[in-house]
Amino acid sequence: MTSTSRRPSCAACLRPLATCICRWVVPLPHAVEVLILQHPLEVANAKGSARLLHLCLPGSTLLVGETFAPAELAPLLADKNTVLLYPDTAGDRSLGIPAPPALAPDWLARPAALRLVVLDGTWRKSRKMLYLNPLLQQLPRLPLRNMPPSHYLIRKAHAPDQLSTLEATCYALMQLENDTARFQPLIDAFDVFVAQQLRYIS
Repeated sequence: MTSTSRRPSCAACLRPLATCICRWVVPLPHAVEVLILQHPLEVANAKGSARLLHLCLPGSTLLVGETFAPAELAPLLADKNTVLLYPDTAGDRSLGIPAPPALAPDWLARPAALRLVVLDGTWRKSRKMLYLNPLLQQLPRLPLRNMPPSHYLIRKAHAPDQLSTLEATCYALMQLENDTARFQPLIDAFDVFVAQQLRYIS
């Protein structure tokens, strides 16, 4: 048990013991490796879903930062076919962000050889993370299309198709591994997490 404030907190989920989310953790096997890059302002956000996602995916890595040193980030992007879970938006060009390389179709046929990079933050924060890290700009992108409505009732979305970090990653894994049923327990765990947070809000 650790304490980062006056209230004792859980060493696993980093939340106060009274609001620990470890009971909702459902470890799920997955072929695609997942790298979660979390904006520092999301770490203490009680509404954030990245920690639950990380705890449910044994093959995931979570790093906190806004700008990552190339010497730190490059090894984490090597040795596998690495894709960024991010839409190719026209506004990126106005920031000087180059068009991403095309995603090779044959990569999608080998999930075990894939690494999925996920940016955890608000739209503005994640866009800034992309802008500040040229190595991320060099990755092909995996956009999500025709997704179901978000279950993220505790946080305001700026567009109807915006999802939580957990939902977006889960739907990406369903798509990449062609297996909806195996990842459904993660969505179910997220629903319970959201319900818990709604009780605190109400």
